[in-house]
Amino acid sequence: MKMGLRERLFLSHLVVMLVGVASLVSISKISSPRLFVLHLERLENRGFDLINIRTELVTGFELAWQRSTIWSVLVGTTAAGGLSYWVSRRIMRRLTEMEQITQKFAAGQMDARLPISDIAELNGLGASFNRMAASLEGVEARRREVIGDMTHELRTPLTVVRGYLEELADGEIEASPEIYRRLAKETRRLERLVNDLQELSKAEAGYLPINIQRVNLHPLLESLVVKFTDQLLEDGPVLVLECPSVLPPVLADIDRTEQVLVNLLGNAVRYTNEGSITIRAGTEGSQLWIAVIDTGIGIPPENLPHVFERFWRADQSRDRHSGGTGIGLTISRRLIELQGGQIQVESELGVGSTFRFFLPLA
Repeated sequence: MKMGLRERLFLSHLVVMLVGVASLVSISKISSPRLFVLHLERLENRGFDLINIRTELVTGFELAWQRSTIWSVLVGTTAAGGLSYWVSRRIMRRLTEMEQITQKFAAGQMDARLPISDIAELNGLGASFNRMAASLEGVEARRREVIGDMTHELRTPLTVVRGYLEELADGEIEASPEIYRRLAKETRRLERLVNDLQELSKAEAGYLPINIQRVNLHPLLESLVVKFTDQLLEDGPVLVLECPSVLPPVLADIDRTEQVLVNLLGNAVRYTNEGSITIRAGTEGSQLWIAVIDTGIGIPPENLPHVFERFWRADQSRDRHSGGTGIGLTISRRLIELQGGQIQVESELGVGSTFRFFLPLA
């Protein structure tokens, strides 16, 4: 039968104690009588007459030593055994609490936490355990939110498609190119949502292919300006490129960087009715930064920490009408991170927003 950790701790303490006691008794048994005899000899040299009683003195000393040693061993062993049992039980009580909390986690109770311990090492372990528990609780809460958001996003276009199909089947409406265009639009929305979810899953799992090369981003910025300028209305915002004619090369995936810029520019166009949308680029230390600046509606300060979260929207109704899924910025952040960079956002309500990301110079 295997011993548990408590029994192992208790046994190890007893073994250490027994070795210490045996060493003490052995050394004392060998050295104490001899030292006592030497002490008697020194007394005799100083003029004391101890020859007739030396044997009795040595015998009495050995007898007293034996009795005191027996009592010392008994008392010391009892005290050490009790202390060892108390320490091992105290350590095991904390470990047992951890085991119970992990069982609560497995049962879905994610708010359980370990109490503070007087033992520094166990307290540090408990603090790490509580941080892990809080992280798991956050992951679980986020998972439920994602499932709820996904369900909501999928339900809306599916409801529209089902409604049109049922009305067509019942003859309540006549088939027309407009009806088919609406069905195709909702189908594309479903397809876009599924593709975004698949890409986000790959990006967060590290399975998204990233082809890091030495590239010059200036031609990409110019082509995006031309592409998005054609999409802007005459009374809409003006798209401007402000950067040096020659940019230093960076280590990046040109296709993934274009995907990030298209997403940032698309958001800027969607939320900017007038004014300007500016693409700026420059260097800062060993990094190249690119910023997309708009004069749109802006983002409230309390919403800025959530901009890159899955399915988050600053304007729920408007974003749904425009077909957004709330995943684009999350994918963009992960794509920049996979290229060794970082992305930031600054915004002021009613003034506009600035999305800036950094890429390492080649």
